[in-house]
Amino acid sequence: MASTDTRVTGNAGPGGPGPTVDTGTTGSPDALAGLEAGLDALETRPVARTPLGRMLLQKAVPPLVAVVLVLVLWQLAHHFELKESYQLPGPLDVAGALRDMWLEGTLLSYVWTSISRGALGFAASVLIGTPLGLLVARVRPVRAAIGPVLSGLQSLPSVAWVPAAIIWFGLTDATIYTVVLLGAVPSIANGLVSGVDRVPPLFLRAGRTIGATGLRGIRHILLPAALPGYIAGLKQGWAFSWRSLMAAELIAGSPELGIGLGRLLEQARELQDMSLVLAAILLVLIVGIGIELLLFAPLERRVLRSRGLLGNAG
Repeated sequence: MASTDTRVTGNAGPGGPGPTVDTGTTGSPDALAGLEAGLDALETRPVARTPLGRMLLQKAVPPLVAVVLVLVLWQLAHHFELKESYQLPGPLDVAGALRDMWLEGTLLSYVWTSISRGALGFAASVLIGTPLGLLVARVRPVRAAIGPVLSGLQSLPSVAWVPAAIIWFGLTDATIYTVVLLGAVPSIANGLVSGVDRVPPLFLRAGRTIGATGLRGIRHILLPAALPGYIAGLKQGWAFSWRSLMAAELIAGSPELGIGLGRLLEQARELQDMSLVLAAILLVLIVGIGIELLLFAPLERRVLRSRGLLGNAG
């Protein structure tokens, strides 16, 4: 670090030259830069790379313990017949139902039918919800008019739209996608509005100063600053779209629509096959958790880490 010694030199007596202050090299630009770098180094906490074994212990073991505990409790409830065996089959019975679907070659088709519909509906919801959220966030009259409506739609159960969509479009794919859109768009738009509301005004003023206005300001200033809230809205939007899809598949049944996980669940109920019912519920749960862990959780961690909000965690 640059020296900060201060020495008084020269003759301070009568008739002599006045005293001068020698500050060493502190006053030079290089010295100031070195001093700032040293202070920054003191404030910066080194990020240690977590060993793989420790990471697995922290991330994988707790969920596995929870799953094992649930299976044990489930098996105990089945063993002591808290419900009749045809009402509460054991884990092995459900595993057998999953194995039968796999051997029949239908398991992946059920899953793919629902995932493809969910992905397409969610993508359409993002394309609609993002500009809608920006419009509500930045235009006061639009927020006053549409903001409460979006909040109300977000709290409305998606299953309530299924009868209306069937009347409008019949038993077609349009019915399913309508329910998905009405379930996901409000969540995505409200998430973006929440993120924009948390952007410091200084960022926007700085963007206008450097000429980032209009669409350029939205692209380079507003959306990056609002990204944490936007991602939270996307996560919630996916959850709503998946739930909406299951509700639509559960009610709107037709041979032309194919069989997704929701339709599989309803068929199992009609057959009074509780093992198949629980197997379908398990598949719905696995897909929902898998999308969260494989897509949204890494994306959220990356954004938060880039803003210094995670530190060594995550």
